[in-house]
Amino acid sequence: MKRLLLSFGFLLLAISIAAQSAPTIQSATLGESAKTPEISTEELRRTLQEKSATVFDARPALEFAISHIPGAVNVAPKPGTSKAMYISDTAEIDRVVGGKKSAPVVLYCNGPFCGKSKRLSEDLLLAGFTNVKRYQVGIPVWRALGGLTQIETEGVRYVFQNDHTAVWLDTRSPAEFQKESLPAAKHIGIEVTQGGKDNPAMQQAKNDGTLPINDHNSRIIVFGAEPQLVRAIGEALTKEAFHNVAFFDGTYGELIAASK
Repeated sequence: MKRLLLSFGFLLLAISIAAQSAPTIQSATLGESAKTPEISTEELRRTLQEKSATVFDARPALEFAISHIPGAVNVAPKPGTSKAMYISDTAEIDRVVGGKKSAPVVLYCNGPFCGKSKRLSEDLLLAGFTNVKRYQVGIPVWRALGGLTQIETEGVRYVFQNDHTAVWLDTRSPAEFQKESLPAAKHIGIEVTQGGKDNPAMQQAKNDGTLPINDHNSRIIVFGAEPQLVRAIGEALTKEAFHNVAFFDGTYGELIAASK
C-alpha cells in the first residue's frame, strides 16, 4: 500500500511538472535552424519590462514610425541597401550599445516570412557581436497576442494622409473633445478600462460605432493629453480582439500639428 501511494505521488508530480512546462502560444517560437537563437513573445515582454537587452526594430524608419513595439529602437539603413533587401546598419547599432559587442541585443521585423531580422543578425555576428537573439515571429504575432504598438509623429502624418479607414480615438475630457479635436475623431473615456473585458462602457463603444466592430483589422490610434491614460485605453482595446491598436505618446498639440 505504501509503495502504491508513493508511485501515485510520483505520478501526480510528473503530471504537475508536465502541465507547468506545456508550451503555450505566448511561449512559442518558429523553431528555425539559424545562427542566432529565437525568443518568444513571453520572453520579449519580460526583456522589455526588465530592460535586460536593447530591442531593435529591424524595419525601415517609416514602418517603425507608423507602428512599433513600445521600447524598441530603430536605426538608419546600411549604406547602399535596397528596399527589397533592406538591412539596418550594424555601425549604428554598435553606436547605440556604446561599442559593447557583448551587449544583449534582440531583433524583430515583420514576422516569419520577413528576412530583415535574419540578415541583420548575420551582419551583427560578422561584426563581432556575441549576444544576438531574434523575436522572429515578429510584430504581426505581437499584435495578434494582444500587444499594443506605438506610433510616432511621422507615422501620424503618414496615416492621416494615406489611411482614411483609420479610427482616431481622443481620450481627453468630453468638454475638450467637443471644443476641438482631430477631424473624424471619436471620444473614448477611461470607463472602458474599468470592470474587465466587455464592461458596459466597452460594450457601448462597440454598439454606438465608436469602435470598428465590423472590422477588427481596422487601424486604431489612441491619443490625448495624459500618456498613462492613452496607453491604458490602448491596452484595454487590445484585449477586445482589436489587433492593430497604436498609441501616440506625444502631446495633443504635436498630433494636431502632424496631421496638417
